[in-house]
This record gives sequence, structure tokens and C-alpha cells, in this order.
Amino acid sequence: MTLTCGVDVGGTKIAGAVVDTEGKVLEEHRVESPATDTEAIEDAIAGLVTELGSRHRIEAVGVGAAGYVSASRSVVMFAPNLAWRDVDLKSELEERVHVPVVVENDANSAAWGEFRFGAGADADDLLLVTVGTGVGGGIVLDGGLFRGSFGAAAEIGHLRVVPGGRPCGCGKHGCLEQYGSGRALVKAARDAADRPEAAALLAAAGNDPDKISGPMITDLAQAGDAFARDALAEIGRWLGEGIASLAAVLDPAVVVIGGGVSDAGDLLLDPIRDAFREHLTAREHRPEAEIRRATLGNRAGMIGAADLARH
Repeated sequence: MTLTCGVDVGGTKIAGAVVDTEGKVLEEHRVESPATDTEAIEDAIAGLVTELGSRHRIEAVGVGAAGYVSASRSVVMFAPNLAWRDVDLKSELEERVHVPVVVENDANSAAWGEFRFGAGADADDLLLVTVGTGVGGGIVLDGGLFRGSFGAAAEIGHLRVVPGGRPCGCGKHGCLEQYGSGRALVKAARDAADRPEAAALLAAAGNDPDKISGPMITDLAQAGDAFARDALAEIGRWLGEGIASLAAVLDPAVVVIGGGVSDAGDLLLDPIRDAFREHLTAREHRPEAEIRRATLGNRAGMIGAADLARH
């Protein structure tokens, strides 16, 4: 059985897993991410792969990186939360681990994982929307990962939904992730924390609005708190409208919602579905994409990267 290693590199942690041909994780390991030191990041990845390789025969490595990756799947051109700038990560790692390495955007890796082994395994086309601190995405069309001419496709969090709207970290204004992300959810809740209807949420935060968090909102929403439910529904509406715009271009069979905020389940997905149907072009005269929750959780990127390395 061919075994490959999938590595998910983030700003705070690096997670790696040995994955078989069926997408099963045989072993997983995590280390801290030295995000500000490029050589230290590469050493940490190599050390993780070497550790896993001491117990498994790894034939290739796939790395999912949160940033822009070249069309050749070798160079990380820019990573907003890591020190990589035009780093040939493929070559650097191959010198250290002595097996073939493939580098891919982390959301693309997760999309491929969900397509091959998760919520989209029964579809030929898939749009993954990851809702975490920001909003990310990945696209599979006709059974293949769509990366664009320069490897930078599917940055759906930077689809403009409000002309002249809120400033975004990308340098533009009105991007979807400023309205439909975990960060947007928390900001809106903190801004409204002095309202009577937010009393339960504020109490849960020890009467300190700055301590309100996304999981706290989700927990209260699941317990029936109306304010928390409305807060989730608001970002769901923004996401549904954005997905409807994307469907007008991509026409996917399945839309998979992943990322940490998707832990809210139907409290997030139902508002997404409602807004998607409301804004979908020619809804009465076309098949409608099914919106599903991701099934692989935080392993999707590792599983997808490992499978991309195999192929």
C-alpha cells in the first residue's frame, strides 16, 4: 500500500499525517509553527516528516500552505501569516526529506480531500467554502482541482460584496470575509454586547466584550440563545449571497462548508441555504447545488495534500 504524508502549515501549528490510498489517517503528529523564520519552518516540517517516516514508509509529501502557491506547485509566492515570500519550498524540502514534495494552497488541499474522501465524494464538481478567521475556498471541476493560470484561483474570501465597504487585510474594501467570517461574527457580537438581548453572551464572557469568542457564540446558539443565533444567521446570509454569485460562474453540483465556524451546523448552514436560494440566478429553471457540511474536519487539508502528492 502506497503511503504519503500530508502536512498542513498554519501560523500557529504544523500538523502532519501519514495517509493511505483510501484517505485513512494512520498516524498524526503536530508541532508548533515558528511562523516568522522561514528556515525554522522548513526544519520543523522536515522534522515532522522524518519523525513519521521513522515508523512508516512514506513515498511522497504534500504540503498545504496558507498562501499563494505557484502554478508549478513548488513556490510559495506569498503567505500572509508566515514569513514565506517567493520561497521554493518544494526544492528546500526535497533536500531535507529525500522524497518528492508537492506544495499546494491549504484550502485547495482541503477541497481535494473533501472531494476525494469527504462530503463531495459522490460529485464531479465541488466548491469548498472554509469559514474560519477568514473565508477561503477551493474548486474542483470535472474531477480536477481548478487552480487558475497562475495558481491563485478560489480566493473567494476576497470577492467584493459591498462596494466601498469595510477595509480588508488584502488592501481592498468590501470583501466577503469582512462580513461572512469568524472574525466578522466576533466583531459584530462585541460591537452589540451592550444591548439587552446580548446579556447572556456578555455574561458568558465575564462581562468583558473583548473576551467574546466564536466558539462561545456557537455554544450559546446551540443552547437556544436568540442573539447568538441571529449573529450566526447574519454571516450565513452573507455567505449564501456570495455562494450564489459564485454558482452563477462555476455551477457546482455540491457546495461544502468547512472551517471552524461550520461547527455551528445547521445554525449556519440553513441561513446560507436560504440566502443562496434567494439570490441564485434563474433558480426556478435550473438544478440547485446541494450545500453540505464538511466531514473531514481539520484533517481535510492533510488528507487532501497527501492524496495530491500521490497523484
